[in-house]
Amino acid sequence: MSTDHGHGHDHEHDHSTGTALARIEALSQERVHRAGDHEGPFSLHVLGLGGTGAGIVTEVLENAPEGCTALAVDIGPADLAKVAEAAASASNAAVRTVELPVPSREELSASLNRYREFLKMEYPRYYWNPNYEPWLPGDLQLPAPGERFSRAVAKAIYGSEYYQNREITKALDEFAEGILASEKTPLVVVAFSLGGAVGSGIVVELARHLSNIKLGRRPWVIGIGVLPSAADAPEIADGSFFPVINELDCMIDTEKNNGVMAVWGDLYKNPFTGGFFAVPQDDVQELTGDLAQTHARVDAGIAGFLTAGGGVHLYETLKALNWLAVPGDQWHPAIRGQQSDRWVNLLTTRSPDDAGSLSGLGLTKGFSTEYAEARLLGGASKETGEAVAAAIGQVAATRVPPVVLEAEGPGLVSVVLPRASKLDLELFTKSRDIYDTLEWDDKLLMHSWLLDLGVMLCEPSIRFDGMGGECIWGCACWVVVPHAAIRGEEIASPVSLDEETAASSISSG
Repeated sequence: MSTDHGHGHDHEHDHSTGTALARIEALSQERVHRAGDHEGPFSLHVLGLGGTGAGIVTEVLENAPEGCTALAVDIGPADLAKVAEAAASASNAAVRTVELPVPSREELSASLNRYREFLKMEYPRYYWNPNYEPWLPGDLQLPAPGERFSRAVAKAIYGSEYYQNREITKALDEFAEGILASEKTPLVVVAFSLGGAVGSGIVVELARHLSNIKLGRRPWVIGIGVLPSAADAPEIADGSFFPVINELDCMIDTEKNNGVMAVWGDLYKNPFTGGFFAVPQDDVQELTGDLAQTHARVDAGIAGFLTAGGGVHLYETLKALNWLAVPGDQWHPAIRGQQSDRWVNLLTTRSPDDAGSLSGLGLTKGFSTEYAEARLLGGASKETGEAVAAAIGQVAATRVPPVVLEAEGPGLVSVVLPRASKLDLELFTKSRDIYDTLEWDDKLLMHSWLLDLGVMLCEPSIRFDGMGGECIWGCACWVVVPHAAIRGEEIASPVSLDEETAASSISSG
């Protein structure tokens, strides 16, 4: 369990420079991430996007800690109605819902034609591109509420509402004001589905509007993305996960994000200042055998983890992740760590009775990380702790034995496996293979982030060899991120083996 080994997909796994063993042992043995008397109390603020986000908000409201605020945003009313119903009896929480209306094609086209002036007002450094055209095809038919939206359309609907100062803009302002006015330490959570097009389509814009503009990057903003399940409807497995995870990768991985900001400016800096959790569903699906029950259990488990102890368990987990991410020469618990390509922190929850089973997490075989932690939040025995520690050892190699902490709570076991990369997710290569079979027009509609700047992230640049970000207008829009890094492939050396051999022969001669 404590032996590192490779994944078998050819990316580097010697992480000892930034996470020395002594620092990992400080987490596992000294528990340096436990909240002290000087930390907290905390206030929880949850922004739920799409149907999945609305479901998580609904569950949070069942046991909302004092001072909790929530905002649920979706296209269509069905899931928002459940939030409103839960809000009626949630005396500890201030809750608002926003249904983004589906405009007529003419209304949407008119707002998209104004997008350059919207962006110029938002960011004076914005380059007024004379080649700009709306990213949606002119003949595209918009779905009706309740039908499946593409990510590109969801982005357009959100942007049209936000930049014209409509309900979503006012709701975000109100939500941010409540966070900044909190007398407690705020923890801001943005929850959505990594498979649903509405949540993943609008989060890349909404998160930066909230975190980078309205909150000024001061509070911790945490992303929670629920991974698709193999039991989901077939249209979920359409290859769109590939652009979703790559857009997040270029937002969160500091090196890639710097490559985006080098072209487009610091307004596109990673908005998830507190880190990002990916939540699998297939492990729960194996337990329930029923997709509706799986969704309910996943939503309830996430909510239980967030609300337990008034947010203290979320805070301590963030402290541990931050501790791991700070380079050794900057080691200090008050410093926010810079995210590497290993920004995916896997979070799963289950009842104490099911704690001994962790199969179905969607990790590639041979996954290794520095540290893993389980929390027994009430109602769990010593045997439960031993079972979950053994189960962790079956799915991940760690440099120190898994840590099991006990605390009061809702009778829930949470497990966090930190610092995975997108390549550690089995779904990455599967979705890439599907994506590669698609026509260009279909690929376009699966993208969201940077489309308004003319960049289709997952396609190669047409002007800069080896870089990513095809310009959809045929000009020089791009990102300073190697296309191979976006695809998760080895970057070819500019020096061929024959040239190296010839050079060696000359030098030895």
